[in-house]
This record gives sequence, C-alpha cells and structure tokens, in this order.
Amino acid sequence: MKSRATGMRISAVTDLWRRLGGSLLDAALPPHCLTCEAAVSAHGTFCVDCFRGLTFITAPLCDGCGLPMPYAGRSRCEACEANPRHFAAARAAWLYDDACRRLILPFKHGDRGALAGPIAQQMARAGAGLLARAELLLPVPLHPSRLRARRYNQAALLARLLARAAGRPWLPDTLRRVRATPALGELSAAERRAAVANAFALAPRHAGRIAGRRVLLIDDVLTSGATADACAVVLLAAGATGVDVLAAARVPAPRNALTFS
Repeated sequence: MKSRATGMRISAVTDLWRRLGGSLLDAALPPHCLTCEAAVSAHGTFCVDCFRGLTFITAPLCDGCGLPMPYAGRSRCEACEANPRHFAAARAAWLYDDACRRLILPFKHGDRGALAGPIAQQMARAGAGLLARAELLLPVPLHPSRLRARRYNQAALLARLLARAAGRPWLPDTLRRVRATPALGELSAAERRAAVANAFALAPRHAGRIAGRRVLLIDDVLTSGATADACAVVLLAAGATGVDVLAAARVPAPRNALTFS
C-alpha cells in the first residue's frame, strides 16, 4: 500500500510539472497555428481558418491508391484498374493542395521537424486500417546527398512516431536509395517510372527481417506512386507478404487521367 501511495504522489507531481511546463511554454512562446501566425488555444493545433482550408481525404475513396471517388459504387478507380501496382493500398490524410502545402513544405524543406507530431497524428487517423495490419514500418529513404542537404529525412520522423503510436517496430536504415534521382514533379508517369527504376535496395544486415512480414511504407507526399511502387518491388523480392503505403498528403490525379504508376 505504501509503494502504491508513493507512486500516486510521484504521478501527481509529474502531472503538476507537466502542466506547469506547458503553462511556462505558453507564456514564453504563445501558441500559434501550425500554418500561420494566428493565435490558438494550444501548441500543435490549427486555427479555424487553416483547419477548414485543409482537404481531409474521407470515404468514398479508392481501395488501391486512396484517392477520393465521386460516389461509392466501385472499389477501385479506373486508373488503378488500368495500371495495377506492386503495393496493395495507399492512404493519406490530406489532398496536397495550396492549404496543405503551407504545412508540408516547411516540414519538408524549412527545418520544421516539430511539425512531425501533428502530421503523424492525422496520418494515424487516415491509415488506421493499414497500421493495424502492418508488421513493420519503413520510411521511404532519401539519397545521402539529399539527406545531407536537408539534415533529416522527414519520412523517418513520421515513421518513428507512427511506429511508437501503433506499437509496431520500424527500421529506419533498412531501405536505401542507392541512386540519386531527379525531381519528379514535372515528369510524366512513364518518366517517373524510369527515373526511380533500380534506385532502391535493402541494407544487407536488415534484409532478413523483411521476409514473412507485411510492410507499411511511410512518406510525406504521395504523387504518382512511382517511388512507392519501386520500393515495393524491392520489398516483395525480399519476401515481404505485402506492402502498403501511408503518406501525409496525396497529390490529386489530373482530371480524366488513367496513368497512375
């Protein structure tokens, strides 16, 4: 009984210090919206206008690529039916529009690693089903030259937080980008496939941990899916039972486009 009472007192003191710490932080650095300078009630939150501006991806959506669908009459979009891929399913929290860019670009290029927590929280909501069936989380890797320039891999920050929240293991150095690839933004679907072909490999010391496990790839933005598909090829060849993809944001498909790769 004495040890239990002591534990309760320690817990109460810890909670008090946590509350006091939060109050001191709010006093020193008043909380602001994650994407603008508007005052908010707590750190790590959005103001009303920025929250409303984000386009959350909700059902109905494609079982394959995770893009919203206009109606719930089919399980997969025409692009997924026309171009099967190596990963089974992809999900993302938001559509990558102007409002989402104001969140993702500072995280990706502006040294705002603290944004990983709020972003991962929304990814966990959007990808709850994928996290539940995942046995191992892997971040999409950066090439060493790009990693040196950015100083951190934003996908690895997200993977670490998601793995902790889901109670799943993660291996940050298992999948490697062994060939530098150009920016894919302006490339066609076919050009994207060619650009990332054979760009990924497994670190030999971890290769054996892939076999027999379902892998969840983590990335910040899913564009055409070419990068994720190239990663999935490597993982399936190593014996993964399946590969899914979870991203923070998903680039909308071009209108009437049937080329997702």
